[in-house]
This record gives sequence, structure tokens and C-alpha cells, in this order.
Amino acid sequence: MNEYVPLILKVVLALIIFHMILGLISYLIMLERKTAAWIQDRIGPNRVGPKGLLQPIADGVKFILKEEFIPKHADKVLFILAPIAILTPAMCGFAIIPWAGELAAGTRLPDWLPLLGGYEFTGNWPVVIMNSDMGVLIVLAAASLATYGVVLGGYASGSKYSFLGGLRATAQMLSYEIPLALSLMAVLVVSGTLNLNNMVNSQAHYFGGWLPAWNIFIHPLAFLVFIVCIFAEANRTPFDLPECESELVGGYHTEYSSMKFALFFLAEYGSMITGAAVMVALFLGGWHLPWLDKLIYGGTQPVAGGWGDVLLKFGVFWGKVIAFLFFYMWVRWTLPRFRFDQLMNLAWRGMIPLGLGTLILSSFVVYLEKQAGLKYAPLWICAGNIAIFVITLIVLKLMPAGQKNKRVFLPNSRYNPQLSRAVPAK
Repeated sequence: MNEYVPLILKVVLALIIFHMILGLISYLIMLERKTAAWIQDRIGPNRVGPKGLLQPIADGVKFILKEEFIPKHADKVLFILAPIAILTPAMCGFAIIPWAGELAAGTRLPDWLPLLGGYEFTGNWPVVIMNSDMGVLIVLAAASLATYGVVLGGYASGSKYSFLGGLRATAQMLSYEIPLALSLMAVLVVSGTLNLNNMVNSQAHYFGGWLPAWNIFIHPLAFLVFIVCIFAEANRTPFDLPECESELVGGYHTEYSSMKFALFFLAEYGSMITGAAVMVALFLGGWHLPWLDKLIYGGTQPVAGGWGDVLLKFGVFWGKVIAFLFFYMWVRWTLPRFRFDQLMNLAWRGMIPLGLGTLILSSFVVYLEKQAGLKYAPLWICAGNIAIFVITLIVLKLMPAGQKNKRVFLPNSRYNPQLSRAVPAK
């Protein structure tokens, strides 16, 4: 029986994380509505339950009771598969997230647990569903697979608005996956591993005894590129062109209703949580608690610990994730959306060159460190990131401005720009 205990624990951890995320998504929607109300000086949902806390339950019941409708010209099979195809990759990304460090060897499971009670770990046990040495590649693969669900939803609906939304989403997601991968590779070159658990462990110390050795301080430009890309991958404002109401009614999910429509919402917020969790693990030290660890542990926070240590790390990790999710919402209700040409220019003329520059810089510094014994490599990489950003701003300032919007010739129209003055309407 003992040989199956680690596998059973992985299954239990997967169930706990999955149900936590489903519950969190429900209240994230409410938090978004409250955030919008706060920014717009409104009250927000406050009718269902005390302070509106039961609003997510009411929303869920409403979605379940809505009519299921499949358009006459839709491809029925693909129409049903699309929400599943977009939700599955969003949920798969959680498997490789290191949530709470490692349980130390010698830790025992409580005796009151049925079947598992009294089991003692013979080695450190990472609190991650799948501790894979290809973790970052799995993240990129899951992000790529989400494109298929969007394409299916747009194509199968038999609507021009859905189809145009699907085309926009495909172009946007494919364009921003390139700088996303480049920013990740810049971090991977320095870390020397694709395992997210090992990457978090490598950040659990300090530079100079006071500055956390987080990748945000080593790769600030890669962090900026990564944030922009995960906003675009999740189709969040100001990158919500695939579903902008003023142009495409509802985008690629215009024809969906009831729980099929709710699955698209679950996928969007699931992608937000995945992106935030990966960002925390890659750039913000994961479960590392800066400065306070010296008060709690009397020194640097250890990678492995007992049950109390794991629960503390779990809370720290989720605290960082929820803080960044609030940042998602703050940006959504603060910034206007781009035009589509601006969105694509930002990817191909902005994010991709910056991501490529950070990758070349990191590779060059690591090469000098290995071959020529270069000291203070993280400091050189940080300085190089800042230099690339400043140089890019200067170059953009000196480049000639692009062609501005101009009025189109409209034959027989009183708005014809070639007329010296507008002809008054009859």
C-alpha cells in the first residue's frame, strides 16, 4: 500500500486545487464587478446575500436555467466541442505549478487519515501535481492549444460576427505567443532548468543580504514583455479585440448561451489564474516570503519543511496570485482597448524585438560567465535589460511617425473630404 501513497496524494492535491480554482473563479467574477463599481464610483452587486456574497451562486443557477440554443446553420459537433476545447488547456496548466515548496523527509501523515495515516515520507515531496522537467514547455503547449477552442467556436457558430472574432483571436494569440516564449527563454537560459519547482527554489535567497533574488529584478524587461503577453493571451482589456461588443456583438462566443457560454467565462478566468500563477513562479519567487522569513525562520526560508511551513508557503503563493489578479481587473477598468492594427504592431514591432533582445543579452552574459568567468552576471543582465528598454524608447522617438488615419473618398456623399465644404442635408 505504501508505494501507492504518493500517487494517491497527487490525486488528492489535484482535486483540492481544481475545486479551489472553480470556487475562486466564481468569486473572481464578483470581485471584478466590485472592482468595476469601485473604479466607476458605484456600489456593485449587493442584493443576493449579505453584502452580495451569494451573487456567484445566483449567477450559476441563472446559467444552468438558461435555454440551450444551437443556431440553425451551426456545425453541431464542433459547436459543442469548442467550449470544452478552450476550457481543457486552461485547467491543464495548473498541474505543473509549484504551490508550496516541499514536504521535508520524515514528515508523517496524520494517523486519523483513512488508509494513508501514519505514512512517513522518505524524501522531500514537492507540493506539485506533476513535477516535470519540461514544466515550462507544458505551459507553452497549453497556451497554444487554447487557440483551437477559439477557432472552433468562431467557425462552428455559422455567424459572421463569431467568425471574425475567431480570426482576430487566432491572429492575436499566435502573435503574442512568440514574445511570450522569448521572455520565458531569457529566464530559462539563466536558470538552467525547465522545472518550475527548481526555478522557484533558486529564487529563495537574497542579493547582498537584503534584495530578494527574484527574476523580476534580474530580468525586468522580460517581466514586462511577459505581463503584456499574458494579458493578450487571456483576451483581457486592452487586448479584448476578439470579443469587443461595439464591433462584434460578443465575438467568437456570440451564439452561445447557458452553460456553454459559462464555460467560455470559466476558461477566461482559468487562463488568468494560470498566467498569474506562472508569473508568480517565474518572476516573483513563488512561495518565497521576503524579509519576514528572517523573523519566522531566523534565516533564509528553507525549501523543505513540515505541514505548518507548507501551509504558510501555500498562503504566500496564493496571496501573490490574488494580488496580480486584482491588477488584471484594475487594468481592464482603467485602460481603453487598442485598435487591431495597434495591437498587432505592438506584438511585431514592440514585444518581439524586446523579447529577442532580452534572450540574446541573457545568452551572451551566461556565455561570458561560463567561458570567461564573468562576475556579477545577474547585475549585468539587469543593467542590460534597462539599457535595451531605454535604447528602444530613444529609437522609437527618432523613427518617423506612421501614417495617420485619413478620411476615405466617398462618392456622392456630403462628407466627401474633396469638397471644399459639406453640402447641407435636404
